[in-house]
Amino acid sequence: MRQAPKSSGIRYSRARSAGLAIVFLWFLIGGIAHFALTDLEMRIVPPYIPWHRAAVLVSGVVELIGAIGLLFPSTRRAAGWLLFAVTIAVTPVHVWMLQTADAWDVPYWALLMRLPLQAALLALILWSTWPRSTSRFYVGA
Repeated sequence: MRQAPKSSGIRYSRARSAGLAIVFLWFLIGGIAHFALTDLEMRIVPPYIPWHRAAVLVSGVVELIGAIGLLFPSTRRAAGWLLFAVTIAVTPVHVWMLQTADAWDVPYWALLMRLPLQAALLALILWSTWPRSTSRFYVGA
């Protein structure tokens, strides 16, 4: 007779699982875009950031590693922190594009909305990768 797998002490609601899926897809697709659309991605890197191609490729690798890390409970929390950090790291891109809005073929309101959407993404990353434990004292990985 097979035994049920041991519980890790973490419960995922459907909503939290959906949030995790959104974060996974966001960074999987975004990470792939860094390689499929490298020249386009390089255009939006602010001029004060050196090595545009390297910045785009490294951030793409980080996004893909983070997305893959979300798939495994043992690496999910670390992946969440990694994706949180890379999201903060790309903030200058959003600010610079807003400051130079006339240079982009994007409506101003869309550039303006990127910052609150980024804040929502940060909250979703934390919420979906740091689930409530069934134990008050859970400190596991």
